[in-house]
Amino acid sequence: MSTAAVSLSDVLGSLSYALDLAEGQTSGHAVRSCLVGMRLAETLDLDAELRSALHYALLLKDTGGSSNAERMAAVFGSDDHIVKRRLRALNWPRHTDPMISNIRSAGIGRPLPERVRHMGRIALTGSRNARELVRLRAERGAEIARRLGLPEETAEAIHALDEHWDGRGHPEGLRGPAIPFLARIAGLAQAAEVIVTERGVPSAIGTIRTLSGTWFEPTLVEVLAGWGDDEEWWTRAWGDEGHEMVRATEPAEMVRYVDESGLDRIAETFAEIVDAKTGFTSGHSSRVARYARGIAEMLGMDADAQRRLYRAGLLHDLGKLAVSNRILEKPGPLTASERQAIVEHATRTWELLSRVEAFREVARLAAQHHERLDGSGYPWRLTRPQLSAEARALAVADTFEAMTSWRPYCAEVPPDTAIFLLKREADERFDADAIAALERRVADAGDEPARDPGDPAPV
Repeated sequence: MSTAAVSLSDVLGSLSYALDLAEGQTSGHAVRSCLVGMRLAETLDLDAELRSALHYALLLKDTGGSSNAERMAAVFGSDDHIVKRRLRALNWPRHTDPMISNIRSAGIGRPLPERVRHMGRIALTGSRNARELVRLRAERGAEIARRLGLPEETAEAIHALDEHWDGRGHPEGLRGPAIPFLARIAGLAQAAEVIVTERGVPSAIGTIRTLSGTWFEPTLVEVLAGWGDDEEWWTRAWGDEGHEMVRATEPAEMVRYVDESGLDRIAETFAEIVDAKTGFTSGHSSRVARYARGIAEMLGMDADAQRRLYRAGLLHDLGKLAVSNRILEKPGPLTASERQAIVEHATRTWELLSRVEAFREVARLAAQHHERLDGSGYPWRLTRPQLSAEARALAVADTFEAMTSWRPYCAEVPPDTAIFLLKREADERFDADAIAALERRVADAGDEPARDPGDPAPV
């Protein structure tokens, strides 16, 4: 495993595609938002430090989104992805009250009586719920930026992303110049991306102009409108070059790099983002990573294999960001389409991690956590000869963690019972050596912390 430092922007830019899925946005939303925001910053001649802070705020602006997914699904009674997409793509020129859009997003696809109940609940508590939902994502997103060692301006921009120039935004209701400047840019940039993607540049510029002085700072709107006719730039930014263009927007003198320890911390952070999607999965990925690394150690695997398994365990459920909370939290049997969505989370993990050069070597391994030796697993129905010792270890670690944790659709069992149940399928569906290694590790180490307190800082 390479010890060379890699660009933090490259890693986070690639992982932002997972955040797009979590927010119900089209692939590349964060990258295109970053391009718009950074062009605004360049036109305004912001200094390198502010441009760097904005660059990371735009790439990480949706990191807190998973923290309100469970609450949003409960409040609206709808697929959280659909609700988030609708609320961010409001029919701005014609809507008179965001409450109308909120009510229309209630109980989507549910029987009429259930829709009516959710509509009534939103009508009664809509403003309070909206502010709390935004606060959850805002606080979590800012916390993640700080944890990654990014400037306070980055955290502030993420926290105030949904504030409006007229003071009617969330979470604090800040008004005009009280809104951090980078947040004003980022808020306009993400809105421009959504409207351009939906309607094209000319219509988007017209729509944004109607919100000048209410949602957005008038000066920024005029700057954006000033290069609305630059067809070549918009085509490139919305085309295949977008991801490459983002790399060039980071000020050269401010480029940040991460080493192997920093990559571990990024993987840990995204594990928490995934696990925040449902309350009952809190800590799931870090525990899987710990068990997988412990199995590798007990089996005598080298340090590189142990690190691969640790990262694969942390990131194995990245694709679940694309799955509706209505499915993840369903207590009863899944329909065929719901089951397919669950199956596809594994291939989504593979696709997302394959985008990230620093994590590409664990992409397929991470996606194999539901494969079984007899070919009964998913997504590829691989069999014993096709599964490496690392993949077998990860499958055991994930299954053990799931069995010993409560889920809405099944109760947890004690660790010794989980080991017993795994042994019953040893060398049929699960690797016997991996099970034995896990048993020794659990007995020897107990519930060790996922990360040693003395590990170096990530960035």
